[in-house]
Amino acid sequence: MERLIQIGDKEVRFKATASTARRYRERFNSDVFVDIQKLMPKDGQNGMVELSIFEQLAYTMAKQADPTIPDDPDEWLDQFEIMPFFEVLPQLLQLWGLNVETLEKPKKKAEAQRGH
Repeated sequence: MERLIQIGDKEVRFKATASTARRYRERFNSDVFVDIQKLMPKDGQNGMVELSIFEQLAYTMAKQADPTIPDDPDEWLDQFEIMPFFEVLPQLLQLWGLNVETLEKPKKKAEAQRGH
């Protein structure tokens, strides 16, 4: 799944597939599923968000969509005057959610065929 997101004066392509979790783990030595949970509001509270997790997720999805992006996440972030967290994060989470939903459907179908 891919999505174009406007960041400042640039349109940035982001991609989420089955390999996104592996790419994230290899680059940042962390589990994307665990980290995304840290980005979600807890019990209706708007607590402190770990900005680094957002930046890592955004970089991973952007690099996956465009391999010409620099290998250094800081270099990639430097091209933006500001990263509008509250505008971009919901779109990335929606893209991730659509990807996970797509991955879960074949699993449920296979379980139904096996009679589970």
